[in-house]
Amino acid sequence: MPQFINDPTLPKPSFPGSHMVIDEHYMFISGLTVADLSNGKAARGDVKEETRLVMRELERMLAQEGGTLADVVRVDIHLSDLRQINALDSIYAEFFEPGYYPARTCTESPNICGGSTVEITLMAKRPPQE
Repeated sequence: MPQFINDPTLPKPSFPGSHMVIDEHYMFISGLTVADLSNGKAARGDVKEETRLVMRELERMLAQEGGTLADVVRVDIHLSDLRQINALDSIYAEFFEPGYYPARTCTESPNICGGSTVEITLMAKRPPQE
């Protein structure tokens, strides 16, 4: 049976959804932006810093469930200006072992929630449960 989890360190979703859904095989994390983070306001508009903060938060959320970014199999990225993809990629790549990158989609979404420039969602394989 899936578990529906809202992280107490993040604002409660303003939409009918959960921050994270976990089943026996996978962890799914909803789209995250710096607008969701208490320290994100200062970074808003800087695609590199937004990417860094969101990836760190996703990493933290996975760790809460015993996972790491090495468990990630799929990532969806929404970028407010696709011309910034190289800046995003320069930070994003730092979070994964070279040659072991998850499957990924990146789309331009000019109206990301909270005025952010980057939104990232992911799916990760759940570590074996004891």
